Order: sequence, then structure tokens, then C-alpha cells
Amino acid sequence: MLATPPDNPYEEPRSGRLTAWGNALLAGLVPPDDAAAAVLGADEIHRVSGLPGDEPGERHGLTWALGRLRVLGVKGLRLALPSAGHPLGLTGPRAFNERAMSAGEAVLAVGAPLGLVPEVEVHGPAGDRSVTVLWRCSDVNDAPPADVPSLHEAERELADGLREATIMLTRLDVAGAGPEALRALDAYRRRGHGELLAPGYPPRAVRVVESARQVSVLLSIASGGHGAAVSASEMVARQTVLAPLWRTARRAQVAAYNTLVDERDDR
Repeated sequence: MLATPPDNPYEEPRSGRLTAWGNALLAGLVPPDDAAAAVLGADEIHRVSGLPGDEPGERHGLTWALGRLRVLGVKGLRLALPSAGHPLGLTGPRAFNERAMSAGEAVLAVGAPLGLVPEVEVHGPAGDRSVTVLWRCSDVNDAPPADVPSLHEAERELADGLREATIMLTRLDVAGAGPEALRALDAYRRRGHGELLAPGYPPRAVRVVESARQVSVLLSIASGGHGAAVSASEMVARQTVLAPLWRTARRAQVAAYNTLVDERDDR
């Protein structure tokens, strides 16, 4: 089954923000309000429900919820970026995996068998929209996450993938795709990338995340129908070729976001 491209490869996944800034908070590197504000980003509001001990329908703000997770024994957070046929970063059970697959992302706690999946709601017309997020917490299996490489492995795979993507995109004539592709590339280049990850992450992890996003943007342009291949059969062939590169980019992102937890466990 082919990998599903992200809805917006230019944006940091919300589960990535929660993982990075939650880890910085749990490591004592940032105050709770700063971590919550960074996770919130440009969204209107985030709430968390389903924490152990909650009453049905009870919801909490991010600052309170992150503090509660610490009390429950959570020592770190891991990112999952699953797609159809590839439960990247997940541990089960099936019900949780299905919700995470539907969302395309999730956060798993280290130190307590808990996971959070975001439910995103967009309100208002185009040009005047606001976003609310409800993080639903539930039990997960206490098991190693699926298919997560080390940062070293991910960086090597990503370098190979970037070379392969460059060759493949040249063959697909994406470079000559015209103004639409150029606008997409320009939109990526004009975005700031200084807030990737959070305090405490090593420069190598930031570099891997940035490279993974660059690959994702190029693949998104290629998957969007740009370039010389325009027939239905050619588009299917293109997606088949690009699918392994999507997987490589997602694996690299997960490895980078999980660095603070995984490198600490390796010591």
C-alpha cells in the first residue's frame, strides 16, 4: 500500500511540537507556560481529555495536562507518524493505532503506558479560520515503538533518499513543472525554520528534521501532479516510486523528535 503524503509538508506536525516541547519541559529546560505556548502555536486552543483519573468529558489546558503527566510518572515523549500499512512509532493496541493512523500522528509517553492523538477542528471561512485541538489520551501497550531508527541510521537513510529523490524528480521533469511548482518551492523557502524542535535538542537532530522537511516538500510537489508525467498510469507509477522516500522522510522526523528520550536511554 502506498504511503499517504502529509496534508501540509511545510508545517511542523502538532504531535511533533508536543513531543519536542514536552520533552524540554520534562527535562527542566523550559517553564510550563512557555512549553504550552509553543505547542499551541497559531491554534486558538488545545485541550486534553482522557487522562487517568479524569471524569467523563473532563478537559484540561496544556499546562495542567503536562504537569499531570509528570505526576503520573511520564519521563519523556515520543512521536509517531503512522500511515496506512506503516505503524511508524506505534505500540498498540489496535484501537489506539487506528485512531493514530486516521490522524496521521500521535504522541506516546515514556514512563507510563499512555498515548495521545490530536483531533483537529477548523472553524470559520477561508481567510478567517481558527483551529482547536483536542488531545485524547488513552492506554497503550508497553512495547518498543514500531520501525523507529536511531538518529544516525535516519541521517544516513535520509542522505541516500535525498540523492535518490533528486535523480527521480529530474526524471519526472519536476524541475520544469512551471509556475505552480515554483510557487510551492518559494513558499517553503520563505518560511522560517528557526523554531524547529525545542531547547535541549542537539544540532544534528535539528539538521535531520530540516532535511526531512525538505525531502517531504519536494515529494509533495512531485506527488501533486507536477512535471511531465500526467497520465493516470504515469501518476500511479510515480507514486509507487515516491512511496519509499515518503517513508524515509517520516522515519527521519520520528528519530529526530525522539532524540532526547532515546539518547538518554542509551546512556
